[in-house]
Parts: sequence; structure tokens; C-alpha cells
Amino acid sequence: MNENKDMELPEELDFELADLGGHKYAYQHKNQGHVIAEIEWSEDNGIMMMTHTYVDDSLRGQGVAKKLLDQAAENAREKGLKMKAICSYVVNAFDRSDEYNDVKA
Repeated sequence: MNENKDMELPEELDFELADLGGHKYAYQHKNQGHVIAEIEWSEDNGIMMMTHTYVDDSLRGQGVAKKLLDQAAENAREKGLKMKAICSYVVNAFDRSDEYNDVKA
């Protein structure tokens, strides 16, 4: 009855940095070649414009979106970038938590 038997557990998710072209990037997790979790942004003048977060239904409610945002925030810290929340998930996460204050634009 486990419909997600081919899915990895969220704590084991690896996110791959994808260059989408045109200064657009994403951290993605794929299963059998399909993106099942991602956070996308565009970079401009040292700002990561956080435009989209997607988590497949099979992974929802398991903290995957937060893991994606944490990965993007770590990227911003390492590169000395700031993040501007545009997508609703990032807007809400920034409003709910102080842990991203150092990277907020």
C-alpha cells in the first residue's frame, strides 16, 4: 500500500543545482528523470529573486520546501547574495522565521 515506495525519504533528498539559462537557476530533486521538488530564482545585481517553489504531492507535508529554501539560503550566504521573496512559499517563510534575516534583500 506504499504508493511512494520509489521515493526517497525527505532527509535523504539531494538537490542538484540547475542552470536554467538567462540568469535563472534552480535546486531540483528528480525521480526517474522527472522534477519532483524545486526552488527557482533569477539573479540580478547580487539579488536572488525567489520566483517559484514546487513540491510534488507525494512529498508534501514532509518539510521538503523548507529544505529547498534552506539550500538556496546557504547558496546565498556562500556567494554573498541576498534573497527577495516573490513566490508565496518564500514570502510566508520569511514572514514566519528570523533564520533568513541575514539573506533577506
